[in-house]
Amino acid sequence: MVRVLFVCLGNICRSPMAEAVFRQMVREAGLEDQIEVDSAGIGNWHVGDPPHRGTREVLARHNIPYDGRARQVTRADLKRFDYVLAMDYENLADLRSLAGSDGHSARIQLFMDYAPQAGTREVPDPYYSGKFDEVYALVRQAAQGLLAHIREEHGL
Repeated sequence: MVRVLFVCLGNICRSPMAEAVFRQMVREAGLEDQIEVDSAGIGNWHVGDPPHRGTREVLARHNIPYDGRARQVTRADLKRFDYVLAMDYENLADLRSLAGSDGHSARIQLFMDYAPQAGTREVPDPYYSGKFDEVYALVRQAAQGLLAHIREEHGL
């Protein structure tokens, strides 16, 4: 089982969108029994909340189901997941700080590393900008690259 965790600041905009989009791609590829997908946030402000309305609307327009609730990332996640993918540099720094010098198995990196053609290393936070469609386009590109990478690296 390959385990993937998407992480943003509050787990209500970017990371649940990435989780839903990637899970849909995994489902369409018939790999649900080989790839586990989840998301979490750096902060605890929204724990238990559904995704932001903008995220829910974008996912609905693209017929992508999602019923997750926000949760906070934990140190245990860094041992449980193979890929821990940050939406921006700040999230990446926070994850590396959480990991500390403890042994962890996760590959902690920027999600957009899987879409070098996108011309950006970060997924911008749409919480205040409202640019959920822009975020969706970036997430989709990176999710496609990530799935191709996992399939190649793990022979799926």
